[in-house]
Amino acid sequence: MLELSPKTNLLESESYKYSLQDIEEPNLYREIFNYEEIPKISFNHRRVPLGMPGEIWITDTSFRDGMQSVEPYTTGQIVSLFRLLSKLGGPYGIIRQTEFFVYSAKDREAIARCQELGLRFPEITTWIRANRSDFRLVRELGIAETGILVSCSDYHIFKKLRMTRRQAMELYLSSVRDAFEAGVIPRCHLEDITRADFYGFVLPFVNELMSLSKEAGIPVRIRACDTMGYGVPFTEAAMPRSVAGIIYGLQNYADVPSSLLEWHGHNDFHLAVANASTAWLHGASAVNCSLLGIGERTGNVPLEAMVMQYAAFRGSFDGMDPHVITEIACYFRDEIGYDIPPMSPFVGKNFNVTRAGIHADGMLKDEEIYNIFDTEKILGRPASVVVSKTSGAAGVACWLNEHLKKPGGGAYDKRDPLVLAMRERVDRAYEDGRETALTDGELYRMVGEITSDGGNTADPQHSGRGKV
Repeated sequence: MLELSPKTNLLESESYKYSLQDIEEPNLYREIFNYEEIPKISFNHRRVPLGMPGEIWITDTSFRDGMQSVEPYTTGQIVSLFRLLSKLGGPYGIIRQTEFFVYSAKDREAIARCQELGLRFPEITTWIRANRSDFRLVRELGIAETGILVSCSDYHIFKKLRMTRRQAMELYLSSVRDAFEAGVIPRCHLEDITRADFYGFVLPFVNELMSLSKEAGIPVRIRACDTMGYGVPFTEAAMPRSVAGIIYGLQNYADVPSSLLEWHGHNDFHLAVANASTAWLHGASAVNCSLLGIGERTGNVPLEAMVMQYAAFRGSFDGMDPHVITEIACYFRDEIGYDIPPMSPFVGKNFNVTRAGIHADGMLKDEEIYNIFDTEKILGRPASVVVSKTSGAAGVACWLNEHLKKPGGGAYDKRDPLVLAMRERVDRAYEDGRETALTDGELYRMVGEITSDGGNTADPQHSGRGKV
């Protein structure tokens, strides 16, 4: 039967509805996931069309998935990070939601204190066990939406739940009905979707969810969870690992609208950001992230990365304030005591720092040659150099220009007497066996020793500004 598609405005065959395949033995995709080998990526050469939604946004799981992998944040720290999330997300709520546990008194106190702030964004949601008492608790807390776990791979259904696919589906649908009865919007976390039988279980199950939603007049949000980081962003990859294929299939074969479709990824194979970007490009409005990517095992999609991806796709931050990314990094370092890997993009102390002399020479001529963008303007962090064995005169000159004002104005260059004298001392230190980079304090002292009265050390620039 032909019908006019509201998505493409073309005549198309009526969508095929997939039926549950209630098999006796689990489909573990052993040709792909042979546990003794690296998981294989197979291709079917079916090109998935781009289809970015008109509106895209970010959701946060720092206080749920993120906090499961570090020492739990204090209530005060949660409130401070919540404020920073709101400030970063801006007035239009590009960071739309964040999720909390509700099990302990501490969890509920944190929710109450964040609610008291009266901030519109991010909206507070929760994650609970799928039982009636927890749904009622969510409602009593004045929260509209909660996440529930609906594991969808046979690894979980057969091995963890010890159920058949039909039994699992009936259990999950019953939980959704309980959520409706409590007046709560369910967010169904399709755990381990990148190892699931997409056509034999995922689509039949999601079709049932959409039918229940339509009957109840209550939306059901679908979170596609790449629990083990098996997803791949290549558009011609085969199921079940194709992120584009998963998003396309949920939209076109289960009628999930973009506004109710969310991607949650992990970084086990270094593909978290690429996969989240692919989900946006192929029809999911939301990508779920955590601050600094902190989360289970190798972590979640770093929220700050998707702020940058948003601006890259849209050509604007749309009210988001990227300077807050630097504030967040400083808060994690100074208040929480979290050790941010120094090479971490946007938040690590070395992300826009160069050590190589040849790079410093380029920076000396034009910062844009070796800096990814104007990091001082966008993040409040000027490009920097570290003086080490390979810095040469260019590296010394860059350091001086960053930290000191030259008497009489202008900038230091590689031929300046002070630069040449410092370079000679630096080279001598490494000839004598030094291995580590010189600290700012050592370099300030060096300037003072070289100049007769230490006058060049006056009026330091950038001292502490934008430092992470």
